[in-house]
Amino acid sequence: MKIEYEEFNSIEDVFMYMATAAPPMKNTLPIHSYKGYVTAFVPLSQTAEDTYLMIYAKGSIDPGIYEFDVASKSYKKVEGIERADKIYFISLTPKRNTIADAAIAGL
Repeated sequence: MKIEYEEFNSIEDVFMYMATAAPPMKNTLPIHSYKGYVTAFVPLSQTAEDTYLMIYAKGSIDPGIYEFDVASKSYKKVEGIERADKIYFISLTPKRNTIADAAIAGL
């Protein structure tokens, strides 16, 4: 497994990147808060040697649903997904994430 990295200064920057890289019409994206990092993994290849892009910022975020407003570059925790004009992130905190463990060890 090969890991490529893209580091950002803030969680908002990670959200902005993911919001612009998401397929059109997909307004719900997963994000992980794990071992002091907020991360998202994007597969870059589907060959025998898998390659992933780890998009990350140092920090943490509680599990839940976050509404992200691209225009103001801000997010807030919400109870549900309600608006089509916003991007939503589902934050999870896995007990164990082997891809993240390998990527963090490579930093």
